Amino acid sequence: MKAVVMAGGEGTRLRPMTSSMPKPLLPVANRPIMEHVLRLLKRHGLNETVVTVQFLASLVKNYFGDGEELGMELTYANEEKPLGTAGSVKNAEEALKDDAFLVISGDALTDFDLTELINFHKEKGALVTVCLTRVPNPLEFGITIVDEEGKVERFLEKPTWGQVFSDTVNTGIYVMEPEVFDYVEADVPVDWSGDVFPQLMKEGKPIYGYVAEGYWEDVGTHESYVKAQADVLEGKVDVELDGFEISPGVWVAEGAEVHPDAVLRGPLYIGDYAKVEAGAEIREHSVVGSNVVVKSGAFLHKSVVHDNVYVGPHSNLRGCVVGKNTDIMRAARIEDGAVIGDECLIGEESIVQGNVRVYPFKTIEAGAFVNTSVIWESRGQANLFGARGVSGILNVEITPELAVRLAGAYATTLKKGATVTTARDHSRGARALKRAVISALQASAIDVRDLENVPLPVARQQTARGSAGGIMIRTSPGVPDSVDIMFFDSQGADLSQGSQRKLDRVFARQEYRRAFPGEIGDLHFPSSVFDSYTGSLLRNVDTTGISESGLKVVVDASNGSAGLVLPSLLGKLGVDSLTINPGLDESRPTETAEMRRKGLVRLGEIVASSQAAFGVRFDPVGERLSLVDEKGRIIEDDRALLVLLDLVAAERRSGRVALPVTTTRIAEQVAAYHGTQVEWTTTSPDDLTRVGADESTIFGGDGKGGFIVPEFSSVFDGTAAFVRLIGLVARTQLTLSQIDARIPRAHVLKRDLATPWAVKGLVMRRVVEEAGDRFVDTTDGVRVVEADGRWVMVLPDPAEAVTHLWAEGPDDASAQALLDEWAAVVDSAGR
Repeated sequence: MKAVVMAGGEGTRLRPMTSSMPKPLLPVANRPIMEHVLRLLKRHGLNETVVTVQFLASLVKNYFGDGEELGMELTYANEEKPLGTAGSVKNAEEALKDDAFLVISGDALTDFDLTELINFHKEKGALVTVCLTRVPNPLEFGITIVDEEGKVERFLEKPTWGQVFSDTVNTGIYVMEPEVFDYVEADVPVDWSGDVFPQLMKEGKPIYGYVAEGYWEDVGTHESYVKAQADVLEGKVDVELDGFEISPGVWVAEGAEVHPDAVLRGPLYIGDYAKVEAGAEIREHSVVGSNVVVKSGAFLHKSVVHDNVYVGPHSNLRGCVVGKNTDIMRAARIEDGAVIGDECLIGEESIVQGNVRVYPFKTIEAGAFVNTSVIWESRGQANLFGARGVSGILNVEITPELAVRLAGAYATTLKKGATVTTARDHSRGARALKRAVISALQASAIDVRDLENVPLPVARQQTARGSAGGIMIRTSPGVPDSVDIMFFDSQGADLSQGSQRKLDRVFARQEYRRAFPGEIGDLHFPSSVFDSYTGSLLRNVDTTGISESGLKVVVDASNGSAGLVLPSLLGKLGVDSLTINPGLDESRPTETAEMRRKGLVRLGEIVASSQAAFGVRFDPVGERLSLVDEKGRIIEDDRALLVLLDLVAAERRSGRVALPVTTTRIAEQVAAYHGTQVEWTTTSPDDLTRVGADESTIFGGDGKGGFIVPEFSSVFDGTAAFVRLIGLVARTQLTLSQIDARIPRAHVLKRDLATPWAVKGLVMRRVVEEAGDRFVDTTDGVRVVEADGRWVMVLPDPAEAVTHLWAEGPDDASAQALLDEWAAVVDSAGR
């Protein structure tokens, strides 16, 4: 006997899950519902099956193919238009006309004894046997009444409570003789229970009902879909589960990595090659799909998570369904009954309320509170570029495919035959992505100079030597799971806002240039990169007095790429130095704030015990520098900026200093005391670079460990800042603690407030209105200056749903009061 699996329905009640996936492919315990149905058919010897398809038919065909993997023979009958339950089977008549056949829905979960059903049909000599079951609530089903012999007496489709006369309902499973096709008109919509069965009964044909024992769930609503998952995990339905039951009710599939410190409270299921980190908690009735990543601190309870989903740290999922390829970012919360479609982005700290539907390909911005369904609206990332280039979680937001498209877009903005310099940090992720970038550049008629693993300042300097631009890939500072793809202009500086927008447009339109075979770009690897860098540095930065000073310094390379430059540099400087952590550590391509702090504390201990003049600590890519004075005390980054400013200005006595507007105004006092002036810039690094490139600029910095040494380069360079600092200290004959002590204390406080994208403009307008007659500086954001000199600055973040606030006063209490006052203004405008 053959079987017919009806798999053509749209499943409209299950949207948005079925917006981009046919209902029979919805996974139950990480296996499509229809696969459970096919395995049931096979268990009862029904190996030859015709599948009727219509909605998203190609997805069903591609998944199951000819059935060989299941040990079955599958053929397909395709409907050009919906033909109803009977019409779709009539469409497969040619394959079914020779013998009795069984009809079953591809989207109902059951473990009925189909062999008993078929035997009953044969014993009764029925034309049609309807498989029935008893349910507590029959409103959504067709009620069927049978007599003592099992013969059907009456059908009623989807009754009201006033019409309910039985709890025995039609499951949509039938055994039929081929003669039934005589009652079904071809190529028009026809239903079994509404059209064919009443006609058969009218003519007195033998229609029987078989009341089956066992499990049956029509997965037609979100509630029944979640219930089906729980029933499988509870063992209420006899289906096969892949994997191993590592403890009672806890199923883990092949290749899954579950950290011993993760909390698992079954029954639950974790799919193949999923990864559950330490500190994550997965509780009962949760199903985690294949290749899902559950980060530390995440909490899942009664949640169904489809394949390839990223569940960020400290996110909270309760009673929800999450579609495949969706990213749920840090501390997001999805409440009971919510459904997230495929390929969505749920931003950091956002909340999706219960029973909300988010349709596929939508973005919920960071910090958003969503209490109505998101169907039509779709807000992609406002800007491709953030503060550090194009950034995101490796293999979640930043994939090799994205890297190829980005590099192709960048190449399209350049002339054919131009040269681009590429570089990376020492992480494996950056290495893999750089290879993708190089291939895309070459395929777009761009020659590539690959520096491999070098410090970021070296990549910038080498880019400025004849390249049209550059690309550096590094691990995001302080975020080990993320990467930055940084794009440089021909001077090795970050792309200007205008160039970023141009690249953004090409990327959005996907208008990538392709090279003809004879135009494919070349790839070569320049030699003596480090010697070239150190030679140029020593020629341009004043090192007089260093070798005679007898200075002793301690240098912490942080196991990063700065250590590649230091050996030859320190030898040529003629300084007595102790280098710690010089080797590359692939497992630590970046450092968290806590790791950095511990490193500085250790550096301070070594400096104090060795009686060194000071200590410096590089970040892992050699871009930024942290200081420790001769007593081993850490000089905070904002304070280090003032120390270097004082040293430079005292020696030069003229010129300009480039500083972002968020810097303490004490910097103006220090600069003016030594006859220099401050050029205030925006917080964007490319703006600091622009001012740093001016010949009158003598120094620049951002207060976060980034320093510009204009005589050598107009970009942040930790090594250049280190060389300049040694020379300044050697010539001034003062210790860092003495310089620090003569600079007044600053009182600048900062706060970040979540602000939905839609109200950012309103927030800034409200700030300007509240400023009234006070002086307003709009160099970057809005800086409001009080009559007594206190100031507050309000700046909307270009990449996140956040507004940043800074306030400065004569003491912390005054600055705090000002910050509270303006935070209230921003908060009220953002509501």
